[in-house]
Amino acid sequence: MRWKFLAIVLSIFTFYPSAQANPMEPIKFLVVQDAGRLKPYDTFARESLQLIYGRAKMEGKEASEIIFTWILAPELWEEKDFVQLKRKDLKEALKLDLKKDRFSPKELIENDRINLVMQDLRNKVDAKEKLDPYFQAVQRLDHQLGLFRGIVAGHLLRLVPPQEGSSWKSLNELDAEGLEKFSRLSRAFMGVVADGGKGAGEMSEAVKDFKSYAQSQNAELYPADQLMAIEVHYNELDPFFWAWVSYLLAAIVMGASMIATAGQKRWYALAWIFTLLGVAFHSYGFGLRIYLTGRPPVSNMYESVVWVSWGTLLFGMIFEWIYRRKYLLLSANIVGVICLIVASLAPTILDPSLQPLEPVLRSNMWLTIHVLTITLSYSTFFLALLLGDVGLLYFLKDGADKKANDLAQATYRVIQVGVVLLFAGTVLGGIWADYSWGRFWGWDPKETWAFIAFMGYMAILHAKKAGYIRNFGFLVSVVVAFSLVVMAWYGVNYVLGVGLHSYGFGGGGIPFVAAFIAIHLIYIIFAATVYRSKKK
Repeated sequence: MRWKFLAIVLSIFTFYPSAQANPMEPIKFLVVQDAGRLKPYDTFARESLQLIYGRAKMEGKEASEIIFTWILAPELWEEKDFVQLKRKDLKEALKLDLKKDRFSPKELIENDRINLVMQDLRNKVDAKEKLDPYFQAVQRLDHQLGLFRGIVAGHLLRLVPPQEGSSWKSLNELDAEGLEKFSRLSRAFMGVVADGGKGAGEMSEAVKDFKSYAQSQNAELYPADQLMAIEVHYNELDPFFWAWVSYLLAAIVMGASMIATAGQKRWYALAWIFTLLGVAFHSYGFGLRIYLTGRPPVSNMYESVVWVSWGTLLFGMIFEWIYRRKYLLLSANIVGVICLIVASLAPTILDPSLQPLEPVLRSNMWLTIHVLTITLSYSTFFLALLLGDVGLLYFLKDGADKKANDLAQATYRVIQVGVVLLFAGTVLGGIWADYSWGRFWGWDPKETWAFIAFMGYMAILHAKKAGYIRNFGFLVSVVVAFSLVVMAWYGVNYVLGVGLHSYGFGGGGIPFVAAFIAIHLIYIIFAATVYRSKKK
């Protein structure tokens, strides 16, 4: 049965892309210049709809179809409620219906108070003040409306390379031949819509005709079809989704192997299979991003979250292979599920788009050895956090002291690896800072909190080694210390928002991160209370 189950999972993955094929498929491969790089129209459409609507699909239609209808029939969308706006205080400032989360472009643009709100935002930006969550929402609304207007007006859809220069021609800059080619493409699109999905042949020919025209303008600037096809494949497959599904299955099966009275070895082997399957999807997704961007995929918070979860699985498998304790692999899979689900469900906070590197990061050697090293230390500390959670649970269970002590020892080894990586990454960052900014150390907030996190974990290791804390206190300290990592990893960029590491700044997610920390603190207080009464 377990092999049949695995075969079903693999068959879903194998046939998923083909199941999504439709007559509109050819337009996805048109090349668009946007946000400093060349991307397939499929990516441009997904990113645009995600920002404006809040999802990459709308009413069962793919983004590539929805965005094309904006271009062909904008008047149909002007009064349709699809611009996402959730923040209550912003809706109150604009005197909008508080029960609605989406509004029409016309309702927002013609709002009597929109100009006042936008002027307040411009004043904040001109004064270079840090934007609070309210003004971050205003800025997002400004981007949403500007993007919709730009697409409708034809300014933002740049489909044809120039004969001179680097800026591609938008729809309203095309010559007579280009307009004729795009008109044919538009007629083919409307034909497919009118015929209920028929007319795929005409659509394919119209796309080929337009691409031939675009290539004829400047073949050197036009990218290879293979590059666009790979990015569309990455979009449609969504390998990180399949990775966390595999990790979830692995965690469930591993949990079954820990409580089952029979067949534990078979469950354990199946958990390894699902874990390796998840790592394969995870690694494949990384490989695609590296191929498409030509750099290590760790330049923003989204990529670091995905990378940290991959590192956690790597260390989890290594330590599980050494100690064979089951809870090591279980904890690693739980981290993988948490990180990848967060990365998937919070695109407005963790931007998954492929972006060009900031100028300060344009050194693949330093980006690789510094950022990958220091974020791998976060992987070990995340694994230690879950081990601490599980270990405290064992301490509360009667007759499980041996398992709890074994788990504390394994956690100690994990943290030892983490502090070595964190120290190495911090030193390498100082060398890069000397190379980029002319100084090794300047007490920048990112540098300071990396140092604080390092000293916090070093204090825990020394206290454990010297006997100042026993195994229970050690695990409590490990759980508490992860808040230092959260501050160095998330807090500096998303809460403080100051310092030279501005390329990593973002906004949002503070209530969820605060809740994550608060839940762990409550858990620690509960565990300490129960453990003390148990000892008495």
